Amino acid sequence: MNETASSSERYRQGMATRRAVLGDAHVERAAAASTEFDRPFQELITEAAWGHVWSRPALTKRERSIITIALLAALGQDDEVAMHVRATANTGATREDICEALLHVAIYAGVPAANHAIKIAKQAFEEMDAEKAA
Repeated sequence: MNETASSSERYRQGMATRRAVLGDAHVERAAAASTEFDRPFQELITEAAWGHVWSRPALTKRERSIITIALLAALGQDDEVAMHVRATANTGATREDICEALLHVAIYAGVPAANHAIKIAKQAFEEMDAEKAA
């Protein structure tokens, strides 16, 4: 994800938001792993997800974080759940927020989906705590 790959304002805003939410280290790892094959996809999500949706002013990053985790949990997107739980360090969403969101997932998307997402969130929080302690 070479930041010069796209000169659109939406891309630039998306990259700034993506870095603010996921952190520079995550974005740099994604950029390093990007190939000619998936570069168009990386540019698409930077512009559309991060530049358009995540950058809108109507909801805070905290609120978007909570919504995103609930949606990803409901869809069973385990890797994305873990990534967005780790991103709560940057969005301001609390562990209580995530717990409440996953209770909603249990009721509206099913107990197994919420149960699995809770397991993933607990592991991510444990890793985050270990990194802080180190």
